[in-house]
Amino acid sequence: MVKRLLAGTVTLILLAFAVIMISFVQLDVPREQLIGKYATGASQFVTLPSGAGVHVRDEGNPEGPALVLVHGSNASLHTWEPWVEELGGTYRIISMDLPGHGLTGRVPGDDYTREGMTAFVHEVLETLHVGRFAIAGNSMGGGIAALYTLEHPESVSALILVDAAGIPVKRDDDDVPLAFRVASMPVVSNVMRYVLPRSLVEEGVRKVFVDQSKVTDEMVARYFDLTLHEGNRDATRMRFASYASRNEEAFADRLSEIEAPTLVLWGDKDGLIPVSAAHEFQKRIPQAELVIFENVGHVPMEEVPGASAAAVRSFLAKVRAKVQADAGSGEVAPAGDAEPQPEAAE
Repeated sequence: MVKRLLAGTVTLILLAFAVIMISFVQLDVPREQLIGKYATGASQFVTLPSGAGVHVRDEGNPEGPALVLVHGSNASLHTWEPWVEELGGTYRIISMDLPGHGLTGRVPGDDYTREGMTAFVHEVLETLHVGRFAIAGNSMGGGIAALYTLEHPESVSALILVDAAGIPVKRDDDDVPLAFRVASMPVVSNVMRYVLPRSLVEEGVRKVFVDQSKVTDEMVARYFDLTLHEGNRDATRMRFASYASRNEEAFADRLSEIEAPTLVLWGDKDGLIPVSAAHEFQKRIPQAELVIFENVGHVPMEEVPGASAAAVRSFLAKVRAKVQADAGSGEVAPAGDAEPQPEAAE
């Protein structure tokens, strides 16, 4: 009798567990199903020479100097919409969903390393015939922007690092979103390919903001939906697996080679990449300027869009002034550095 009761109890527990697991099973969602919700009139879907398809937006002032924006891990180009609104009157702004993100999805070759992402950004800009430009990146995108500047210095007029990756840091595990920790576990990460509670995504989004009022249901829904885009979870698993072989110390040692004017923006309450990394970037890039926002987390462009965009506007105005001064002194200014006066552009 006891054995039958025990067996029955175990069976009920397993059935309950199975029901719970099934309730969290999430199948991939085709791109076409998501385009209607998350593409805008500025969205383009471009097939690159490599065969990859990319979701890209080329918007703002078409006659203005180009500003390229590179988003962070598990985000999308939507993270830059506040800056597009703030800066689009002056700048031509190009943003894209990176491989394994947003509406771009998985790409041929499955290279989701920093080097692979950098090559992808270069391919996009070459395809769009973007010449000289300023480039900004947040988090993972900051590391990509820095590497792009190292590999293509002739193309980059200015570099903007926003709570950027690329400096080896120590962090408290409690500050790292659970989804990131799970994605780093070789076996457990495979489960996320099929099982993804919406609460896990929401926890990750909330962790990068100090001001929780900025986290809306619509924002969480977008992150969740785009995570389910066909191929994105496979790409995320491969990307996190590649981190084990990445030499962050060697990359950080190269930062001193950057000669482009550089602005480092950071939230002082960033738990994912602590503010100590901001000071390290400033130390390693001799000409870097540093702006720290109080009571702000990992995504200043979303949490304090006005203040962060103002810092970018001021910085790029100084870069422009120096280019104009050099041109006046007889030095040849590289094409693409000239910037329209704000009065004429807005």
